[in-house]
Amino acid sequence: MKNQGKTSDQQTQDSIVKLVDIKAPVPRVWQAISDHRQFGEWFRVKLNEPFVAGEKSTGVTTYPGYEGYEWLAIVETVTPESLLAFHWYHEGEGSELALNEEPTTRVEFHLQAIAGGTRLTITESGLSALPESRRQDIIRSNTQGWDIQADHIREFVAEHA
Repeated sequence: MKNQGKTSDQQTQDSIVKLVDIKAPVPRVWQAISDHRQFGEWFRVKLNEPFVAGEKSTGVTTYPGYEGYEWLAIVETVTPESLLAFHWYHEGEGSELALNEEPTTRVEFHLQAIAGGTRLTITESGLSALPESRRQDIIRSNTQGWDIQADHIREFVAEHA
């Protein structure tokens, strides 16, 4: 199932950009991203509520090895079949701050129709504002994480067409 489309990426000090070509129409890919239950399945997080602009998104991760970590994001934009964006809180290992006091990055899922399917552009930006002591670890971890999530959504859409 890994041959469902192509993936490429770019990385700067402030952002990670992942391009994922998915062999499915935009409405199907949008459903996998915007429906909080479907998003949770492929992203490996159990979300408590739907994505609503201006509202919190809360839950707990189910990703193997990271089970039980709290998920907190503030949904910024929900533009049907085009863009889902949120500010995502980064829990600091050993930090004494509450999660809602931790720094955030902005995550965008932008969809575009292409020949044979959908191009999903995942952008995580605002990395340069993260504490310098944690920035490189977060960039490294999240770059690898977006590689994994690109495969997850591609496989999820193919399996649930």
